[in-house]
Amino acid sequence: MNGIEQLRKSTDVNLARLEADVTEVRPDGTLASIALPDYVEHQEGVPRVGTLSAEAVVRDHEAAAKEIEAMGAELIEAAKKCEAMTAEVHDAIAFMRDTAAAYREEAKKIFKRIEACALFTQDVRKTCEDVRRRMMEGNATYYPSRQGDTKDGE
Repeated sequence: MNGIEQLRKSTDVNLARLEADVTEVRPDGTLASIALPDYVEHQEGVPRVGTLSAEAVVRDHEAAAKEIEAMGAELIEAAKKCEAMTAEVHDAIAFMRDTAAAYREEAKKIFKRIEACALFTQDVRKTCEDVRRRMMEGNATYYPSRQGDTKDGE
């Protein structure tokens, strides 16, 4: 606290030295080389220390605002990538739906083919049974004595 009181009591503030110190800290040269943003302007009668402090604060805020805007640009880029990925996902979903539909269509064909084969097999069995039955009936008509015979020619 003692140092603050000494600063307040001191009337010999060397503004030129203060500006030179600030300029040394700045990596890109003088303060004059950095224009103030359009949304601020100095008021008349403000001491040099106040203007320098106000400029430093507004420049820090402006730098932060530019970083925020840069983050916004990064966010826009991320959103574009997300949109592209979403479009790819929609394409993949459409492909999956088409593939599922093709599998269902193939299942339908196989289903019909199996049932057609089953009907054909059933018809073949019926035909064989009918032929066998007619053969037995015909055998009985032509050879009535042989109905119970198991050996041929006896």
